[in-house]
Amino acid sequence: MTRTYSAALLLAACLTVPAAAQQPTQRQLDSLAAEVRSLRVRLDSLRAALARQAGAPVARAAADTDLASLRAAAAAAVGRDTIQTADTSSARRFMGRERNQAQLNPEIGATGDVRAYATTRGVQQNNFDAREFEVGFQSALDPYSHTKIFLSFESGGISVEEGYAYWIGLPGHLRVDLGKYRQQFGELNRWHLHAVPETEYPLAITSYLGPDGLGGTGLSLYRAFGGLGTHELTVQVTKSESDAGLFGGSGRPSYLAHLLNFWQLTRSTYLQVGGSALYGTDPGSALRTAVGGLDVRLTWRPPAQALYREWTLRGELLALRKQFGGLGPTRVGGYVSSTYKLGQRWIVGVRYDYVEAPDSVTQQTFTPLRAGTITRQIIPTLTLWESEWVFLRAQYQWQKIANASATNQLALQAVWAIGPHKHETY
Repeated sequence: MTRTYSAALLLAACLTVPAAAQQPTQRQLDSLAAEVRSLRVRLDSLRAALARQAGAPVARAAADTDLASLRAAAAAAVGRDTIQTADTSSARRFMGRERNQAQLNPEIGATGDVRAYATTRGVQQNNFDAREFEVGFQSALDPYSHTKIFLSFESGGISVEEGYAYWIGLPGHLRVDLGKYRQQFGELNRWHLHAVPETEYPLAITSYLGPDGLGGTGLSLYRAFGGLGTHELTVQVTKSESDAGLFGGSGRPSYLAHLLNFWQLTRSTYLQVGGSALYGTDPGSALRTAVGGLDVRLTWRPPAQALYREWTLRGELLALRKQFGGLGPTRVGGYVSSTYKLGQRWIVGVRYDYVEAPDSVTQQTFTPLRAGTITRQIIPTLTLWESEWVFLRAQYQWQKIANASATNQLALQAVWAIGPHKHETY
């Protein structure tokens, strides 16, 4: 490149020597200028060619490095090592090995729930209660199936609160659950106890579906669909494990259907309305049990202030009919509750309960009640989310049972969680 430039200068100098002795013509000057321009063009083309030859290995090396980085990132994402296999063509092929050990391990989380109580009735006892410690295991088994297992450590014993596998991506956009799970009756029955807005489930749920709510082992089908809103249909066939004696302990399957309808009214306001139906029998005692439910939730959550402002109003109405030989009354109960987020950490709430006691019911206060006895409760709460892992709650409970004096209770609750699934509702 330097030699070519020097030759151009030498040629120009040689051609200008005669011009000093003899006055050049205009044609000669034009010819010299055209030759210089031609030499400059050739010089620029030589420089560009040399630059391309020098940069090609660098660009190829950079491309290989980027490709290797992408392959390494992809291997880390899918949890596979890659090995190059021989191929007769110039293209490269890679083969995946087994999943690595990290992916074989499930996601593990644990939750602690401890309470302290003070009441105005009777001698103060059992004021401190390690209500429950829960350990959860969750994992994707393959691209189509997943599992969740929750072990409950409560009252000195260990039990499987939930343990089921579920399949997604099935024909018809179905989801299928198989195993033991809390059933989808209404809204709060499905939630784990540490996630409900108060320290206990609503009184109608514990009175009609069991002290720990409704759960069973069986098969569940779920389908979501659109049209004038969003809708979810859940159908479950289970062997109920409720302690309320709903179906007489016959071991026969019970049947549940739940339809949930969801609408977004404005950018900040959401409404959902659901209906539930539960049915089971015990031929040995001629028992037929039917429970119907209606649940409503209205939520206001402004998008620009969702971390600091939210108001939720929810309620459920339950009707229970247990008939022996075709005879039996219908009992009604329900609740209305509201929560309001004062800031990022503080939430204030209140709940009102109304329940007509069914046969052989024991309330949360462990008081046996006669059938039809009406119980009312008012429960204000104040919750502090200390962090993502810990929340503290103070709760006051006023309870009035018909033909009895009112009782008052103050409860303090501390809930903490570790692991990848902190404070999930279920």
